[in-house]
Amino acid sequence: MAADIKAGLGANIRALRQRLKRGFLDWSLRRSPRLKQLTLSQRRIYILPSRAGFVFLLLLLVMLLLAINYQNNLMFATTFLLGSLFVVAILHTYANLSGIRINFIRGHACFVGEQAAFDLTLTASGTRQYESIQLRLAEGDGRAIDLLEQRQLNLSLYQHTHHRGPLQAGALLIETFYPLGLFRAWTWLQVDLQTMVYPRPVAGGSLPDLVGSGSGEQTQKRLGESSGSEEFAGLEQYQPGMSLKRVAWKNYARGQGMHAKHYVELSDIRRWLNWQLWPELGTEARLSRLTWWVLQLHRMEEEYGLLLPGLEISPNRGEVHRIQVLEALACFALNAESDSGTAEKKP
Repeated sequence: MAADIKAGLGANIRALRQRLKRGFLDWSLRRSPRLKQLTLSQRRIYILPSRAGFVFLLLLLVMLLLAINYQNNLMFATTFLLGSLFVVAILHTYANLSGIRINFIRGHACFVGEQAAFDLTLTASGTRQYESIQLRLAEGDGRAIDLLEQRQLNLSLYQHTHHRGPLQAGALLIETFYPLGLFRAWTWLQVDLQTMVYPRPVAGGSLPDLVGSGSGEQTQKRLGESSGSEEFAGLEQYQPGMSLKRVAWKNYARGQGMHAKHYVELSDIRRWLNWQLWPELGTEARLSRLTWWVLQLHRMEEEYGLLLPGLEISPNRGEVHRIQVLEALACFALNAESDSGTAEKKP
């Protein structure tokens, strides 16, 4: 019974701590609008004793009580000396963040399950030196940096991804415990960066070789005569039995010999990535397979187009086309899902 009460009390304390932490974070972010560039100042920096700092304060209190009890001057001097060190640590810890200028540069696209990268630039103020500064994006891994001889530093922070579509960078935590670890100075900032998360590529399936509006490569077919869909390809030596309609009479009149016009018919059989190719798959599985084929066709430098319900992207090739197709796959049906979710929440 006692164990159950203790476990329940511990869970309530953890829940209360999480609510307080979340409330403070929301309040802090409301005071920090989204900006491309900002400088850390007293309005944005918060500072409190760390766990080591609270233990240090407790020890100072015990030393002060002992000094009063025993009237020991040496203990008084030691207590006041350590107390003044504690106060000075406040100023140095705060100064280790104050004045840093942060520029948010760009975000880099990735696939679901990978980490999205966001580029930042940190610039030191004047001749100050900054040590042991830790940065971390929400749902990302941390990184520690120094700004000593190097006055400006370019770095990338990473954030885990779980869903496809546009991704807004999470809140940025910047903190330091330097120099003594007795205080924690920190700030939460809203990052004015976003990127695109593409569907996870999953290999499988095959593309049919369709002529005309289907998929394949561009081929040529020799024709005896020209028609509306054919193209002049040059001259060839006239052979007995060829139609006189193909004779290049202007060239013959100039004394250049008997030549026949050569025509080719261009059969456009470029690749089409069609939503209906794999009807047995669900939405996310189809998007993953289409994404994999986009990467394969791009690597082979083939022309390909995309056919989705309500969307058609004409066949093309190149990096710009690849990004356009991947973004279309990443954003497919997201608005519909958002609208349906909103409708379900309405009473």
